[in-house]
Parts: sequence; C-alpha cells; structure tokens
Amino acid sequence: MTRLSRFFIASAILFASVLTPCEAQSTPQSEEKLEIIDVNGVNLHYVFEKSVLNKEDFKGEIVLLHGNGGSHKSLSYQIKQFSQAGYDVYAIDSRGQGANEKLAEYHYTDMAEDVYQFICSLSLERPAVYGFSDGGIIALYLELMHPGTSSSLSISGANIFPQGCKPYNDWVAKYDNPSASPLKKMLILEPTIQPEELAAIKIPVLVMAGSDDLITDEHTRLIARSLPDSELKIFEGYTHGSYIKGCPLAGDAILEFLERHPVR
Repeated sequence: MTRLSRFFIASAILFASVLTPCEAQSTPQSEEKLEIIDVNGVNLHYVFEKSVLNKEDFKGEIVLLHGNGGSHKSLSYQIKQFSQAGYDVYAIDSRGQGANEKLAEYHYTDMAEDVYQFICSLSLERPAVYGFSDGGIIALYLELMHPGTSSSLSISGANIFPQGCKPYNDWVAKYDNPSASPLKKMLILEPTIQPEELAAIKIPVLVMAGSDDLITDEHTRLIARSLPDSELKIFEGYTHGSYIKGCPLAGDAILEFLERHPVR
C-alpha cells in the first residue's frame, strides 16, 4: 500500500469519526400512500405503515404528529423506524397543513380533537402518541381533553405557553399583524396550558428537546417537572429539529421508552 493510499484511508476514517449519528446514517426509505379521513368537520390526510414484523412480535400502534407548517414527511425517518420495530404507524397531516386544505383559523384544541376523533374512527386502542413541536402541544391537549386516549406520550420541542420559546419577541414582531398567516399567528397566542394543569396527565410521558432548541431549557424542564410520570431527555448539541429530521436519535429514545411503557 502506498503512502498516499494510507493517507486517504486514514482521512476517511477520521472524517467518519467526527460525523454525528444523524450525518452518518441515511434516511430509511418507504413507499407511502396517502389515506384520507373525515373527522371533526375537516378532511385529514395521513400515512399508514404496517409493522414489518410477524404478528407474534407486533408491539402496538403509534400515532405521529408533525410541527407547525410541516406534514407527515417531517417524520419520515421515524415512520420507518417504528414500523421496523414492530409498530403500526399512523402519521397525520394536521388540519390545514401538508396535503390538507388550508384554513382561515387554527387552534391547538381543534387539532387535538381531530386526533381524538381520528383514533376513535379507526378504532385504535390506546395507541402511543409522538408529537414534534406543535405535534407535542397537540399530544398534551389530547390527553388533557380526553384522558386515557393514549397509553403514553412522547413529545419533543414542545411548549405549553408561547413565552417558553426563545424567539417569542421576534415572533410577535413578525406575526402580530394582519398579513401574517393564521398558522403562524397561532404561535404568539397559543398554547395556553398552565403547568399545574399537567398534573391531570397520569400516563407516562417522555419529554425531549435539543440543548440548543427553540424552546428554552428551563421551559422544557418545567414541563417534565409538572407531569406526574415523566422522563426527560436532552440531546446535547442539537437544535429544534436536528435530532428529528433524517436522524435516529429521537426514534431510538422513544423505542427505549416504549419498551419500559408498552402500548396496551
């Protein structure tokens, strides 16, 4: 082997060693087919991906909820992760987002009711629910409004009132005007959950965030501390969505959490 060859091999090994777990892995690919369902006065598009494991290894159902302005595609990596781990996965486009028709007004409570009726319409029996960002807010409202609908919640990058976000004042300046979209305007007005209200959520909740998240560290810890049965996971060096998009970290943490708190 020449000196030049040894140099290139050593360089390649060094480069691989400094990649984050997300950068070192490719996003699992899946063929998706959009389904549609009428719930709570709106049509919701969603993707269903069946567990790839045998019936005896089936672990239950999990519902995925994306962030503000996104779609089920924001959670493509997790869809494949969970189906490969033995779960039937339902990834919803929230009202007015993704493939759904845009609306003139948005409220998290309406979205939570959408999810509740979705779960009831498909006869899902206490599925696990994972929500990212706005999806995490919706997951919390779901359990507050309809206790016991889920067997467990996993939330990441969620807040319970607007001031829990680092750029809140910037958002007010940007979105508190007639030209702002209703979806963005919602960010400065909602949610309106008080920490003491979270005591009503009795099921296990995994609370996650990046150390450099849009949500303040203090706020994330407040949420975890206010829940009676919670676990906290902070991803050091990660931003609001960098441990989600094309990344196994959040999904791995949720799968470990579900091993301790099985869907039932």
